Amino acid sequence: MIHRHPRTPRRDLYAAAAAVLLVTAAVLVGRHIQDTRHTLFVHWPPLFADWDPHIGPGTPAALLLAAAGVAYGPTLATRLPWRALPWVTWAVSAAWIVSLALIDGWHDGIASRLTTGNEYLQVIGRFHDIPATLRGFDDHIIGGVPGNWPAHVAGHPPAATITFVLLDRIGLGGGGWAGMWCVVLGASASAAVLVALRVLADERLARRAAPFLVLAPAAVWMGASADAYFAAVAAWALACLALALTRRSLPWAGASGLLFGLTCYLSYGLTLIALIGIAVLVLTRTDFRARPALLPVFLAGLAVLPVVFGLLGFNWWTAYHLLVTRYYQGVGGTRPYAYWIWANLACTAIITGPATAAALPRTVGSLTHRDDRPAARLALIVCAALAALLIADLSGMSKAETERIWLPFAVWLLPACALLPRPRIWLAAQVVLALLINHLLLTGW
Repeated sequence: MIHRHPRTPRRDLYAAAAAVLLVTAAVLVGRHIQDTRHTLFVHWPPLFADWDPHIGPGTPAALLLAAAGVAYGPTLATRLPWRALPWVTWAVSAAWIVSLALIDGWHDGIASRLTTGNEYLQVIGRFHDIPATLRGFDDHIIGGVPGNWPAHVAGHPPAATITFVLLDRIGLGGGGWAGMWCVVLGASASAAVLVALRVLADERLARRAAPFLVLAPAAVWMGASADAYFAAVAAWALACLALALTRRSLPWAGASGLLFGLTCYLSYGLTLIALIGIAVLVLTRTDFRARPALLPVFLAGLAVLPVVFGLLGFNWWTAYHLLVTRYYQGVGGTRPYAYWIWANLACTAIITGPATAAALPRTVGSLTHRDDRPAARLALIVCAALAALLIADLSGMSKAETERIWLPFAVWLLPACALLPRPRIWLAAQVVLALLINHLLLTGW
């Protein structure tokens, strides 16, 4: 049941309007700071983007998918057999991401995103001997040392870069293959969240959330951003955990542990995904005495990547502390915390869209509704993701560019939209925002 009150739709509009005001303030204040102090290092604050009105080859497909998604998405999500729904969600999500990316054309929208500047493909040639490179990885994190890594390589554990090295080794080298890897894998995050929602809340809410998971403005940054790949791995780690605990399944437990380990070796900040994992544990209330092997199997899977990387010579903790130094050596040490502590949230409001902003007050309220347990269970998941995001914000290690960095958290905020009445109106707002962003701005990721 979705709680209704004569004044509730107005409250939804107030919440969405508050998000619009937050974004507007971030744009105006950010523009002033950048023009007068030049300390934000973004051209169209709060986003890492440039003002560049344009259309492209992806425009017709994006408009068609947006219209079809708004018109038929909620109905299809309700009527499709469940076994088909995650696959359809994945496929349509990939199509939406690709169509938005192609507004910038194949080269600028996908093929070159991971090959230029500070991106991962810049260093493929330095990994001809992977074990030797990992043993010396820490020596090149600090800025100013000979051969220091580009910012994105230094800013992440090496599993991110090694993924693209291995793609190159099997003949899938270059920006096109790397970009499509991120698009296709990233699109699967929507299916993973859908699977988790069904077992943790209920199928009805999962179905209501499906169109919002697909048509989120976040898709703009899912296009050929490595963070889309990270988001998918983290989402499947949580989905597998939910399946393992609800079905008491050892294979799912092992898969979850392995993916959690990979998540931590893709991005240091994604250790905060553990907060959503705790919410999963709370919701499943698993008695490990009923299946005592679940925990050891999960921990065994979790240990695989740390053991492998440790044996190859990479120390996660040492690298992280060196990264903190590197972060403050660069623009991270100049960007003003006082602006980004709230402007980061404006970035989140953009990537999750007005529908999520409208739904968050409902979500918080659902935590106390004992007569709608599925909604309360969904609310706990969303609130755990929000808590992880806020901790990342307070840390000061995420100043700017959070429209891509926080994608792994943002996909878990989108299920809040399942609580909204009149889904087509809110879906329309979501797709209009995504289309405006990609047609008016040239995003950096």
